[in-house]
Amino acid sequence: MRPKACVILPTYNEAENVSNVIPEIFAQAPAIPTHDLHVLVVDDNSPDGTQHVVRTLMKRFQNLHLITGPKKGLGEAYKRGIDNAIKRLSPDIVFEMDADGQHDPSLIPLFAYLANHGFSLVIGSRFAPGGSTPDFSRGRKVMSLVGSWMIRFLGGLPRIHDCTSGFRCIKAEVLKKCEFRFLSTRGYSFQSAALWELLQNGARVIEVPMTFRRRTHGESKLTFRDLVEFPLNAVKLRFRQSEEFIKFALVGISGLLVNLGIYVLLTRKIGFNIALASPVAIELSILSNYFLNDVWTFKYRRVTIPVYRRLLRFHVVAALAGSLNYVAFLMLVYFMDVYDIPANVAGILIGMLVNYSLNSIWTWHQSRPMSGSTVACRCSPNYHKGRSTMEQ
Repeated sequence: MRPKACVILPTYNEAENVSNVIPEIFAQAPAIPTHDLHVLVVDDNSPDGTQHVVRTLMKRFQNLHLITGPKKGLGEAYKRGIDNAIKRLSPDIVFEMDADGQHDPSLIPLFAYLANHGFSLVIGSRFAPGGSTPDFSRGRKVMSLVGSWMIRFLGGLPRIHDCTSGFRCIKAEVLKKCEFRFLSTRGYSFQSAALWELLQNGARVIEVPMTFRRRTHGESKLTFRDLVEFPLNAVKLRFRQSEEFIKFALVGISGLLVNLGIYVLLTRKIGFNIALASPVAIELSILSNYFLNDVWTFKYRRVTIPVYRRLLRFHVVAALAGSLNYVAFLMLVYFMDVYDIPANVAGILIGMLVNYSLNSIWTWHQSRPMSGSTVACRCSPNYHKGRSTMEQ
């Protein structure tokens, strides 16, 4: 029995599109001689008759499957689909693909070929060299590019052109290592969170340039909630490196003790004026924090930034975080009527999060990539016939 390839197709009100997309997908089956091609539709109880269309097509295509459930967003649909596909079909490779017709099914054989030849994650890339988005407005293209930049910058991902693409092929052996159930994202930001998880589990990535086609029927499912969730998810990815964050927080507590200890020593034992003792104590606590973070918190990072620049950046971040702490405190007290002590605690927490994030991605920026590796591909659908090039 040949191994299986499963295309997961999330749907909500896509009756007109799936009637075309599903036959187009199965038309690629002869070009994948190594696998039996299956399609799993994950429908969020569409009221437009999507399920009826799929069930009608199931009489025509025996490898077409359907699961249903309440509408909870794209991310939740993919989680259900991946879990169901792994348990019921035991596929060798899994595709993620939109049901709106904007992803070209003719790329499926190429993706499968690459997945069988050393790449555990194949990404259909709109922004890699050779990719295009001819029908994107300037605003949407900027938003997508900024989104990918945020994920790379805040999430610590390697150089991937399109971090939010919904057209992917993934080896099941890597999927089984991932804990998608615990990803808090429910909407479109699931793609970036899943990419982070895949790379953490050693996925070797290749990007294939693609043309993002025009949607012919229906409306985009992107919501305001998705726009809010996306930047929050980028920050969450950074904080999933919890060991570093805990160490950073402990160093911050030690810095507070250093600050208070030196202040008491200077004012109570040596006789310094409080106006002079306070900035001296602050500066020495900053230096203490820098030293401990350098030799303990971030000691495993391959940092090429010179020591004096790291120290300067650490001071800049400390000043910014302190300013945000103070501004948050004033806003909570004077504009939201919060008591001063909880407002101060909230300000400290905000300052600490900003402090860690900026120092993690700027002061101790690491030159090494994550556990996975990436390759950029300039190729045509004839890749498997030997006419293409790849760039490391």
